[in-house]
Amino acid sequence: MIIDTHLHLYAEEFKDDIDETIKRAKAVGVSKVLLPNIDTASIESLNNLVKKDSDFFYRMMGLHPCSVKEDYMNELERIQLELDSKSCVAVGEIGIDLYWDKSTKEIQEKAFITQCNWAIERNLPVVIHSRESIDLIIDIIKEHFAGRLKGVFHCFTGSLEQAQEIESLGLFMGIGGVVTFKNSNLREVLPQVSLEKIIVETDSPYLAPVPYRGKRNESSYVVEVVKELAKTYNVSESDISKITTENALSLFNL
Repeated sequence: MIIDTHLHLYAEEFKDDIDETIKRAKAVGVSKVLLPNIDTASIESLNNLVKKDSDFFYRMMGLHPCSVKEDYMNELERIQLELDSKSCVAVGEIGIDLYWDKSTKEIQEKAFITQCNWAIERNLPVVIHSRESIDLIIDIIKEHFAGRLKGVFHCFTGSLEQAQEIESLGLFMGIGGVVTFKNSNLREVLPQVSLEKIIVETDSPYLAPVPYRGKRNESSYVVEVVKELAKTYNVSESDISKITTENALSLFNL
């Protein structure tokens, strides 16, 4: 049994073969998948997928940092209504992205802090997007939420020092296809990180693992992440599946 803790299966990239994609995921042992929201435009398609199979799909609700624009308060208002009217396992995908647009940094920080407060008020974990902003987000959490926030740094690709900081805050690291890349530093970092703080993800349709790199990612490819983690930690693939599944069940209260 494997839980894919982060994928965008409601995305346009899956519109032609979504049923086959779901079958392939289930065939390799994926038992649950967690769907992060992007913004108000993605809510309907995400909800429709959860309605399709509520024992397999689990809803998160949040405003992605790349969607934080001048009207972000209106977006947050709609997303907060959705969070309180539907069953959600996390507030996400939220965070700060300084790769695509540094000009919105200030409002990204405000949106992130607002949504972290929502999570604490509702006793939910957060799912954090931290592209080129890991240190900034760690500092924000230390300043505003130390000891109060549960969650995961999704698609973690940081340094050992950053991993240790995340661990010390009691947060998890989501590991996906990047761990299989030739130039990834994760093979050196992760053995020094507790496996009890690791969950697996695909971030489909993005970041497909080797040997599918460059193609559309999908949930069934999570087995490649499990294989690489087994080598990295020098344990069996079944141990990786078991431990990361238990971690996900605990973090997301599934």
